Amino acid sequence: MAKGPGAVGGHGQEKLGWEFFGSELKRKREAAGLTQQGLGSRVFCSGSYIGQLETAVRKPQLDLAQRIDAELGTDGFFERMCRKLIDSSSCEHYFRPVAYLEGIASEIHVYAPMYVPGLLQTEAYARAVFKGGFPLAPNEDIESWVASRLERRSIIAQSTRPLLWNVIDENVIRRPIGGAAVMREQLDYLASLARDERIVLQVLPYSSGAPALSGMLKLMTFDDAPPIAYSEGAMSGSLMDEPVRVARLQLAYDFARAAALPRDASLAFIESAAEEYADDN
Repeated sequence: MAKGPGAVGGHGQEKLGWEFFGSELKRKREAAGLTQQGLGSRVFCSGSYIGQLETAVRKPQLDLAQRIDAELGTDGFFERMCRKLIDSSSCEHYFRPVAYLEGIASEIHVYAPMYVPGLLQTEAYARAVFKGGFPLAPNEDIESWVASRLERRSIIAQSTRPLLWNVIDENVIRRPIGGAAVMREQLDYLASLARDERIVLQVLPYSSGAPALSGMLKLMTFDDAPPIAYSEGAMSGSLMDEPVRVARLQLAYDFARAAALPRDASLAFIESAAEEYADDN
């Protein structure tokens, strides 16, 4: 693993790159006398999706860029540009599209069964997560991944920030990642974000029984594009935009949210756990 997951590296420059990709796609498509729907049907996607690529609302997968080159006769131009823009990100390859989409989402809803969501992690907690996951990694790699993860937190500070709604399992709070002092700092940080209404935070307690979701889930909505779901496993992730599947995942998330503690009770739960870690320390 050469790059840490969960970061936006050079986000402004990367966004401009995808806007150029989109403008060139539109120019080449029109030069070929094709409508968005016409090109979409040839490369196995919808015309609206081609429109989203042209306006940089979404980024293409590499295989789609290759099909576009084949249909437009552009001699690998879009494939090469796609590779260059993807490689310019500081994220692990499977997370790079997610990091980009986080930056343009209007709402981000997360269910976290094991770790504090990456956007909300403190430096010490993130370091402990990476050291636990990659115990033999060189320190310089660990520090690079931590820096990349912390960079993503800029989303929270934006004046036009997305709505961040987080449902975290009680397991996230009870597992002492990094030790008592690290957990106290992390929970204090979560509590401060919730008190300042920077985020919406709910705790799903053990007493709620079996959760409606069995793994990490992120749901993102956009002002001018359909919603997307993202789930993550061991060193892998899956982006889903099929409407039926996204709707089913949204329903499962709604059930988990309904079973979670209300916001005030969740804040009290987190503050109490933070005090317990302080006593342990």
